[in-house]
Amino acid sequence: MNLGISRHIGKFAGDRRVLALLLLAALFIAGRSWLAAHPEHDPWAPLNLSDPPGWATQAKLQALRSDIPQCRAVLQRSEVAFSALEPAGEGDCRRTDRTRLDAYPLVPDTPPTTCPMAVALQIWKRDTLEPAAREVFGSGIARIEHLGAYSCRRLYGRDEGPWSEHATANALDIAGFVLDDGTRINVLSDWLAEGDKARFLRRVRDGACDGFATVLSPDYNSAHADHFHFDMSDRWRGTCR
Repeated sequence: MNLGISRHIGKFAGDRRVLALLLLAALFIAGRSWLAAHPEHDPWAPLNLSDPPGWATQAKLQALRSDIPQCRAVLQRSEVAFSALEPAGEGDCRRTDRTRLDAYPLVPDTPPTTCPMAVALQIWKRDTLEPAAREVFGSGIARIEHLGAYSCRRLYGRDEGPWSEHATANALDIAGFVLDDGTRINVLSDWLAEGDKARFLRRVRDGACDGFATVLSPDYNSAHADHFHFDMSDRWRGTCR
């Protein structure tokens, strides 16, 4: 009698193992199907800037910093118009990655930057800048006023010390914005003011921290009183102030 009971117990244990394996297989298939429908969360899916931001977006952006061909492939896949320019400069200021966004509303011109900067600018405009302008002012962005991307210099113009990210155009300084309705927002004059312009500037500064490695504003120091500094340095965890 005891032998018969033990045989049934063994069969039940085997059934549980089969059911557990079937459940795991079903969960795996369901998970892969869900990721296929939500590639922004899939770490193995190629980055596409048309997708909304997801769990895997930050890691994918980080990977682009050391893979320029893949970075430009992302722009092509996302149907972002850009030009890949020839290298320029010498020594520590040589720019081997000169990527210019062809339809980005920068003024007085659209300077070439590194490709990771171009990608980050595209995401920032889509996910932060345009939504903030429409929410706060009910108008879109017509122009983004900048102070330059490339400058062959060390940090703060010193004679010694680390090179600025501007030395390889891996940075951009933004001074203000003009909306479709003509409204002008200026970092120098509006950051410390009260009202919608100051609120808008803080929204676009805070949102930039999700995509750029470094974001510096007037809150950082007096050298940034008139602009936002955005860059894509190799730091994994950036600065946002």
